[in-house]
Amino acid sequence: MAEKILVTGGAGYIGSHCVLELLQAGYVPVVIDNFHNAIRGTSPIPGRAVPDSINPSPPCIPPGSEELPESLRRVQEIAHRPVLFQELDITDEAALQELFRKHRFSAVMHFAGLKAVGESVQKPLEYYRVNLTGTIRLLETMKAHGVRNIVFSSSATVYGDPKYLPLDEKHPVGGCTNPYGKSKFFIEEMIRDLCKAERDWNAVLLRYFNPIGAHESGMIGEDPQGIPNNLMPYVAQVAVGRREFLSVFGNDYKTDDGTGVRDYIHVVDLAKGHIAALKKLKENCGCKIYNLGTGTGYSVLQMVRAMEKASGREIKYQITARREGDVASCYADPALAEQELGWKAAFGLDKMCEDLWRWQVQNPTGFSKN
Repeated sequence: MAEKILVTGGAGYIGSHCVLELLQAGYVPVVIDNFHNAIRGTSPIPGRAVPDSINPSPPCIPPGSEELPESLRRVQEIAHRPVLFQELDITDEAALQELFRKHRFSAVMHFAGLKAVGESVQKPLEYYRVNLTGTIRLLETMKAHGVRNIVFSSSATVYGDPKYLPLDEKHPVGGCTNPYGKSKFFIEEMIRDLCKAERDWNAVLLRYFNPIGAHESGMIGEDPQGIPNNLMPYVAQVAVGRREFLSVFGNDYKTDDGTGVRDYIHVVDLAKGHIAALKKLKENCGCKIYNLGTGTGYSVLQMVRAMEKASGREIKYQITARREGDVASCYADPALAEQELGWKAAFGLDKMCEDLWRWQVQNPTGFSKN
């Protein structure tokens, strides 16, 4: 029997790419999402025939393909396999209990949560309510139903302002500069304490650096709602003509060109890291923590130039004041993940930008039609 994996927040950018990798690796993902950051599916993609081997509205989905998020409808198309999906909010304890009664999960991949750094500064209570309360309810439900394996979507923001570079997993954590990062840190602490208290729990906490790019088909990618909070979706929208210019926050950092340096990782590499993490859980590993990054830092202006190369278009930008909470440089030491998970990022900067550009050109307004 193929293993059933619960994927929370699986209609989002990283979640949908992980659902695809799970399908292709022979797992049965069961996805829950509340559509906070996902678009409802409506109809087949214009000009693209649905393969005969796919039933666009498989029996495991409530009648009507519009019930399925557009990202997952496309995942089905790429994978030639149906996706089990239920609209559900992780803060809804009764709905979670019902879901766990219906399915036997071998593990949970937990992506669901609010994730915009700037917004978290404006709405801290909302971030703590959704991210912390939602995770507590999820863990309690897992415990009640004997599911003791979890892969958690954490973030390099838990490191705060780097004391040294590259960042390895031994670097101090908790000096977070915003409520989003703090919520990730608190969840890590909750899971670590749980694994310490109850030895039959296994958890892999994955600290992401900066995921970019898209699936090479151009069918799924990042579709930020409103103004993008992250650099590369914004750059891509400038290149495609949706936005006039990019604001570069500060050019007086102690870096080669004065702009901030970050570790960017292809989203497909990141998704493959989750499959490696699932396999690690099988070893009764207790609580393990890994950085998922490439180990290479690129500046904002290097990223702009790489995207100009991929798109063949000039990307206009303006230098503005530094943004509060930003650090000069942040990049990973990913050696532990290679050593213990057998995982290493395979794709370089050119591939990240080419795949991002293909997604942007094929989907100028993202998953929505307007």
